[in-house]
Amino acid sequence: MATATAGSAAAPMTAAEKKVIFASSLGTVFEWYDFYLYGSLAAIIAKQFFAGLEPGAAFIASLMAFAAGFIVRPFGALVFGRLGDMIGRKYTFLVTILIMGLSTFIVGILPTYATIGAAAPVILIGLRLLQGLALGGEYGGAATYVAEHAPQGKRGAYTSWIQTTATLGLFLSLMVILGTRTYLGEKDFAEWGWRVPFLVSIFLLGISVWIRLSMNESPAFQKMKSEGKTSKAPLSESFGQWKNMKIVLLALFGLVAGQGVVWYTGQFYALFFLTSVLKVDASAANIMIAVSLIIGTPFFVVFGTLSDKIGRKPIIMAGLLLAVLTYQPLFKMLTEAANPALAKAQASAQIKLTVNTATCSFQGSPIAREVDFTSSCDIAKRALALSAASYETVHDASAAVAVVSVGDKTISSLNATKLTEHKFDEASAKGIAAFKKDLADALKAAGYPAKADPAGVDQVKVVGILVILVLFVTMVYGPIAAMLVELFPTRIRYTSMSLPYHIGNGWFGGMLPSITFAMVAQNGNIYYGLWYPIGVAAMSFVIGMLFVKETKDVDIYAKD
Repeated sequence: MATATAGSAAAPMTAAEKKVIFASSLGTVFEWYDFYLYGSLAAIIAKQFFAGLEPGAAFIASLMAFAAGFIVRPFGALVFGRLGDMIGRKYTFLVTILIMGLSTFIVGILPTYATIGAAAPVILIGLRLLQGLALGGEYGGAATYVAEHAPQGKRGAYTSWIQTTATLGLFLSLMVILGTRTYLGEKDFAEWGWRVPFLVSIFLLGISVWIRLSMNESPAFQKMKSEGKTSKAPLSESFGQWKNMKIVLLALFGLVAGQGVVWYTGQFYALFFLTSVLKVDASAANIMIAVSLIIGTPFFVVFGTLSDKIGRKPIIMAGLLLAVLTYQPLFKMLTEAANPALAKAQASAQIKLTVNTATCSFQGSPIAREVDFTSSCDIAKRALALSAASYETVHDASAAVAVVSVGDKTISSLNATKLTEHKFDEASAKGIAAFKKDLADALKAAGYPAKADPAGVDQVKVVGILVILVLFVTMVYGPIAAMLVELFPTRIRYTSMSLPYHIGNGWFGGMLPSITFAMVAQNGNIYYGLWYPIGVAAMSFVIGMLFVKETKDVDIYAKD
């Protein structure tokens, strides 16, 4: 296919091009809506499907269920990327939305743990895995489809509309959840109303299928197919030849891994941090997140368009660097704005855990029960984790039991004994309950709040901080589709770009909530988990700056 002329680059978007972007974007919004419901409802899913675990472990398990979809996304990229390069973009699109929509709808009618026991979380995770496989094929298809319709010089602007869909899908899920929650009330929503957002997806599925059926095949793929140039083995061509595999690896480690963690920190971890760590009311947190998304979302297109002028690389690298330098201070500012009482207590009455650290176990297990932890260190750490307060661990090899200091008050923990594999003995159960009560009383006396005071939340400041986090997301994400498309030839484009994208976003990004919360639970500092996205973003910044080349002026058909 010939390179577009300068005249075409300057021409306004045609009606046909607008239809391509609208159809691709709207269908993709609905897929992201389906996908994000798990994360947005993590706390309720924990209670409904993981009730067999104690609360802290149940929440981590629900995050792991959310993350399960991300784990399989690269495999979906391989399956559907191969199909997309062999049979076409349009019908591969259609298959992914059918799998996604039906898997989401079934969650809305799925019996809970209270009804069918352990089968409930097993089926839930299975449906989540199907979602992940579907999404693994969706993004590469959408980005490729739009890019192959875009004129030279406008590819960043055109594909940036696809980049908005993830945020718009999250926004739509938050709005449906908020509307349902407000209409039904918190009690009914927690009991059964949470199903409504999942059930609504069946209507979105119908719209998506209609949209996908009305679309035409990519002209680039049609031309390639008519000339007999389609790849017979996209997987081996993409990953079995070093010239292509090298680019896949650079795309992953120098671009997408960092983009993935910045994205999920700015949108998901920020929400989890507000609700689970800072104890902000869920409805208020969702509203503030939604407002920040409304303000920030247009910047996907702004930075995508700007990348057509100054390049993809400078914008992505700047977003990564800003995230690395500012995450720690921004989240501390978020604490001060959303829960000033907690920030004040942490500054005036610091918590210290004095213990022989050799007696401490790993705290981040998603399947651990309270009864699995019998040492005084573990009992103290788990109680502190539920308080969402930062503490410092001091090693004392001579310490017989862990001692918690809250300001000038000290509370001794205890070593527990099991009566059975599933139950503490009576003395241990009473001792643990007494320790938790004494700790809660000490925290309350020191000014540590049980939850954020709604009147004390500086909503304007919180939204401002959230907008900054979203802007970082738009910088790294807005130009990324165009850059990935430009790295690979048409015959293997769908396959080659999908795998690094979904490893970066599905593994590095999608696992972020689980990894960060496990790091916090283990270390005791509520900001400690931020070192994970900071470290990954820093890695991508260094590799990207040194080894990834600019692509904005590349003719994507030159190697066909």
